[in-house]
Amino acid sequence: GDSVQLVHGRTSCSEWTGVPLKALLDQVGVKSSATWIVAEGSDSSRLNRSIPMSKALDDVLVAYGQNGEALRPSQGYPLRLFVPGWEGNVSIKWLGRLQLTSGPYMTRDEAAFYTDLMPSGKARRFTFIMEAKSVMTRPSGGRRLDGPGFYEISGLAWSGQGRITRVEVSTDEGRTWSDAELQGPV
Repeated sequence: GDSVQLVHGRTSCSEWTGVPLKALLDQVGVKSSATWIVAEGSDSSRLNRSIPMSKALDDVLVAYGQNGEALRPSQGYPLRLFVPGWEGNVSIKWLGRLQLTSGPYMTRDEAAFYTDLMPSGKARRFTFIMEAKSVMTRPSGGRRLDGPGFYEISGLAWSGQGRITRVEVSTDEGRTWSDAELQGPV
């Protein structure tokens, strides 16, 4: 079967080292008319994303290290943004330029790709926050259990907006167990 990475998307956990974007913006000064910041990568596609100033001044990091070493080229060496709790594409790699603006820039990428198609057919833009989500890591990849019995299962749950306080597991048949009930046989 496929791994969690292939089935569920690119998930990882890293320790980032860098300078808070707020500290850099405090050094250069920000006009009150600047309500958004546009970050642009130096890669061939010049990927760029608009970020509200409220987020830029909160917890965004201009990262130069990952897991105790310098960023690797594939991770954006020499600098990248790290934007906690938001879609990964906002954490611009190979950071080459920051521009302060009075509104979102409506870049090619924001207008054409990073939108959410709604049931009405309209596209919603700027839904940055990663909502609560979970993934089973064991068993993973569409693997099925051999039959009734005791099984150790594991997984990950995360939220872009707060702590995870409850986990539930359900089966294809619709039965659901809370985390407190998951101590016995499945």
